[in-house]
Amino acid sequence: MNSVTSWLAGLSGPVIYAVVAAMVFFEDALFFGFVLPGETAVVLGGVLANRHHGVSVYWLALAVVIAAIAGDSVGYEIGHHFGPRILATRPLRGHQDRIGAAQDTIRRRGPIAVFFGRFIAFFRAMMPALAGISHMPYRTFLLFNALGGLTWGLGFTLVGYFAGSAYTQVEHTVGTALALVIAGLVVVALVVWHLRRRRARPDAGETNGPDEP
Repeated sequence: MNSVTSWLAGLSGPVIYAVVAAMVFFEDALFFGFVLPGETAVVLGGVLANRHHGVSVYWLALAVVIAAIAGDSVGYEIGHHFGPRILATRPLRGHQDRIGAAQDTIRRRGPIAVFFGRFIAFFRAMMPALAGISHMPYRTFLLFNALGGLTWGLGFTLVGYFAGSAYTQVEHTVGTALALVIAGLVVVALVVWHLRRRRARPDAGETNGPDEP
């Protein structure tokens, strides 16, 4: 990765934002994560921000979060419009076992899988398209996609920024822990949201009951 870091360091600040954001976007939209995982690009961008290569950690984090959410939305639309046939394309033929595992996760966990899938390289690339294929409502997908993109984008940008030259060690050890700690806080809010929805449905049924013949 030193060669990639050196190449990025030779670019101007705005170009670094664009390159990192593009890597994140295309990983989610077109499965490019098989070539270079998005968190690697984000962590490298954070390292450069720490080294003052004309990169602001704030603008970088914003670019990463927007790219993550937008890329997932494009991936969702691709899955929604093209359906299961995209799973038979050449780049995905050798990953059928993992695709099956991702599909099973969506069936069992629903939108929560979209959130947690953001923190696993293969799932991050595939989960948006699989959510579209499964016809998950877009508003539900967008909520969990945005929460995941915000948590992941901010988290890995800061990992790179504070890790500095030690990013290779920190990426693997901190990444999962960071995801679980922040995700735990987010999930509490999501559980409350789900409980309110469930309570609202019986209320709606009781309101309509007397009008039925």
